[in-house]
Amino acid sequence: MQTQLPLFSGETKLINTTLGYIEHEGFRYYLHNGNPIYCHSLTDRNSYRFILGNLVSNHLCSISELSEALGEGRKNIERYAKTFREKGASHFFSRKETRGQCYKLTESLCTDIQSGLDEGKSIYRISKDKNVSEAAIRYHIKKGNLKKKQI
Repeated sequence: MQTQLPLFSGETKLINTTLGYIEHEGFRYYLHNGNPIYCHSLTDRNSYRFILGNLVSNHLCSISELSEALGEGRKNIERYAKTFREKGASHFFSRKETRGQCYKLTESLCTDIQSGLDEGKSIYRISKDKNVSEAAIRYHIKKGNLKKKQI
């Protein structure tokens, strides 16, 4: 077997002796022995997580090498690798983004709560009927998503 020398351009940031990355025009390219193996947009977090998990799972680099080179937390990279091993590549691209969304107060539930408020029911009664907290209803009233009936 012929050994291949790792040849990297001067602007390549090395992760280890055979793996590096380069950022160009809003994309990050991962290079193995100078050849591109992965690419993702700098704003594409799902591809980024997939690639880091894949690099660790395929033993191209260690978690600590990635952490030092990219400035990513070790725990995050461990989580990406574990998710890649257990759930596969499709998990990174098919999962629904739910951060910052209220999982209990869906649109249909909000319309039901609003109709209860329009009927003059108390927030306490609505919260018990719909199985949500009073605080959640009060928060959405304060935020302006729900309107309390003016007496």
